[in-house]
Amino acid sequence: MKAITISEPGGPEALVLTDVDTPEPKSGEVRIKVAAAGVNRADTLQRQGFYNPPAGETDIPGLEVSGVIDAVGEGVTEWVVGDEVCALLVGGGYAEQVTVPAGQVLPIPAGVDLIDAAALPEVASTVWSNVFLTANLQPGETFLVHGGSSGIGTMAIQLAREVGARVAVTAGSQEKLDVCRELGAEILINYRDQDFVEELAKATNGHGADVILDNMGAKYLPRNVDALATAGRLVVIGMQGGVKGELDLGKLLRKRGAVIATSLRARPVAEKATIVAAVREHVWPMIADGRVRPIVHSRHPLANASDAHAEMEASQHIGKILLLTD
Repeated sequence: MKAITISEPGGPEALVLTDVDTPEPKSGEVRIKVAAAGVNRADTLQRQGFYNPPAGETDIPGLEVSGVIDAVGEGVTEWVVGDEVCALLVGGGYAEQVTVPAGQVLPIPAGVDLIDAAALPEVASTVWSNVFLTANLQPGETFLVHGGSSGIGTMAIQLAREVGARVAVTAGSQEKLDVCRELGAEILINYRDQDFVEELAKATNGHGADVILDNMGAKYLPRNVDALATAGRLVVIGMQGGVKGELDLGKLLRKRGAVIATSLRARPVAEKATIVAAVREHVWPMIADGRVRPIVHSRHPLANASDAHAEMEASQHIGKILLLTD
């Protein structure tokens, strides 16, 4: 089969279309003939050599796909050949075929086509596990998501809106903020010329954010603690702004706040299956009735994965970038 491999760590040109062996499903796995794969920031970090896959897993990048099951492993009873699905992966999505544990597979939600469904598994699983299962966002609370126009951001806005939270976002242009408003964000902060701590305090009468979802890491750590409400929860899911930051424990104690750092990729299969089951139960009905939808910015042929990565790193996109196998 054809797959994107990484010749050596580097820029987008390091992504090379190569002939590789077709994987065979192990016990408890299915194989998917890939229609589309989602592109994520984690993929660009892997390409640069900063986010290697867990030991024993494929080096092919790609954390989510949609497609059609073309083989099932021993013991799989919930899926059959011919099922149209999408799936959360540990890697391997930038390929014509990929194997995945059956518990990480989802049906295509009603109203979503097969291609656009590739934009859902990673962002839905990331947002639901972190914002709701971990941070326990509640109706009436204020939720701040950094990078509101990203794939994760656009999903987080919609889900938080649907549970009755007040949503605040940061983004780097008026165009991006306008999209965030359309999706349900009420507090719109342009991080290029506004201080998000000050703007959030003004918009909430000094209350701050009960939950913050942060992809920046070290760069935003002190300011995120400043922005937290009393008993607020900061969930760090990315390191775009570095890995080492200064944490004022006195301030955190006074706020009775929590700083939580999580990742999804390296979790055990059973934990991922639990998250995927929760996404199917809680998020899929919102998509099926049209309250929540995937936001897709662009689609590229698999062979042009380097263009997709360059587009992501330019940070002008809104929503998800997809790779198509056909």
